[in-house]
Amino acid sequence: MVNAVPNKNKVVKKPSKSIKFNSDIALIPLSIIYSLFFDLFYGIKYIFADLLPILFNAAANEVDKVYKKRIKKDENASFKKDNFITKQWEKLSFVREKRRKLEQQSAELLRTLNYEPRLEKPTVFRFKIKNAKGKMETGTIISTSKQDVNAFLVNEGNTVYEINTSKQIEFLYGNSSFFATKITNRDLIFWLTQLSTYLRSGITLVDGVRILSNQLGHSKAKKRIFDSITYELILGNSFSDALEKLGDTFPALVINMIKAAEATGELDEALEDLANYYTEVDKTRKQMISAATYPSVITLFALGVVGFILVYVIPKFVKIYDSANIKITGMTLAIVRISNFLKSYYMVILLVLFVAVLLIFLMYKRIKEFRKLVQIILMHIPVIKDIIIYNEITIFTKTFASLLKNNVFITDSIDILSRLTKNEIYKEVMYNTINNIASGDKISDAFKDHWAIPEVAYFMIVTGESTGELAAMMQKVSEYFQEMHRNVVNNIKSFIEPIMITSLAIIVGVIILAVIIPMFDLYGNIS
Repeated sequence: MVNAVPNKNKVVKKPSKSIKFNSDIALIPLSIIYSLFFDLFYGIKYIFADLLPILFNAAANEVDKVYKKRIKKDENASFKKDNFITKQWEKLSFVREKRRKLEQQSAELLRTLNYEPRLEKPTVFRFKIKNAKGKMETGTIISTSKQDVNAFLVNEGNTVYEINTSKQIEFLYGNSSFFATKITNRDLIFWLTQLSTYLRSGITLVDGVRILSNQLGHSKAKKRIFDSITYELILGNSFSDALEKLGDTFPALVINMIKAAEATGELDEALEDLANYYTEVDKTRKQMISAATYPSVITLFALGVVGFILVYVIPKFVKIYDSANIKITGMTLAIVRISNFLKSYYMVILLVLFVAVLLIFLMYKRIKEFRKLVQIILMHIPVIKDIIIYNEITIFTKTFASLLKNNVFITDSIDILSRLTKNEIYKEVMYNTINNIASGDKISDAFKDHWAIPEVAYFMIVTGESTGELAAMMQKVSEYFQEMHRNVVNNIKSFIEPIMITSLAIIVGVIILAVIIPMFDLYGNIS
């Protein structure tokens, strides 16, 4: 057997890599394709089998929540609607029931009106109505008959439901009641001025009172007053009678001057004169208040300061002196004793002062002799006597002049003046004047040589009587003494401040000096 020896010089060709086939390399594309197909299959499966149900359930839950909210909202709306309807129905039922009761009251009132007797004297009737604007109102009217009250209210455009009277109503709303309303000077001045203007412009008296009722009707009490006046005027009664039936609501001066003006047909002028008169009286009253206010405030302040020093400051210095073994004598000892007394019995002192003031006030109001004694004492004190006398003479002469000017009888004028003043001395002068007129003597005789009547006033009244111009002279007297009163008040206001301040400084200075004197002994001991 021959072995073949390879030929080293022979070139052997290697097969190329592209032609060589490897089975592992051939399987790579198939695995990739398989993986892609597998992932695609499971992705599609996940989308349709898993993801879509999840999304569907989530969407279904949201839809369910929205649906439940809508249902709940609809239920709440339905409940509110039902509740609103129920409340409205209850309200409507209540209104219907109330209206039914009111109609029953109105029918009962109409049924019983014909059987109500007319009273012998006027009394207070309280009514409940629905006015022309549909608003419920209550009020009172003084009358002798329910029928008259009902006719008046119906004619005013009201629907009447109740008209009652009783002892309780008379007590609460009667003219003599503690709760009775009086017209203040401010309202009276406005009322007189406006009513005079309305009458001069051609407005009837009834319409003028109605207008003023609306202007001053912010208070139910005042509205009751003007409703009563309107009622009396519509019934045909005179203006003065309508005011007189209201008791003490209007001053006697106003009633009597209006009564005299009704007889002469000069009601508008009388109302204007009254407005001017009360304007001046109000100015005088304010001057009196102004003159008394400042001294009162300063006095209270001074008492407070002195009391504080005696009760709180002095005891502290006493402790210092006791600790230093300093003997207190003289004025200092007196101040210390006063301080100890006030500190120990201040409650008793305050109680005694309160009882004393209350007792004096009640005695002054109820006991004529005590009131007269106090007035006599005050009218003999310098400065104070001028204020009282000038004020009384001013009011007396001004009122007398207005009464005479409006043709009020002399006897009626003096009676009004005696009730107008609260000073017992001048009331006696008025009574003496009435007696002089009754016996045929002159008016001026009651003023002659009287210690409370200045000579100037007396001689001016005498001149007025002799010349037949008593009203004009009285007006001049009032103007003269009003100016005198104004000057006295202004002088008091000018001098009272330095006097009160000086007095306070002296009192406080004495107390402080009494406290400081022992300090010198303390300083000597220290030295």
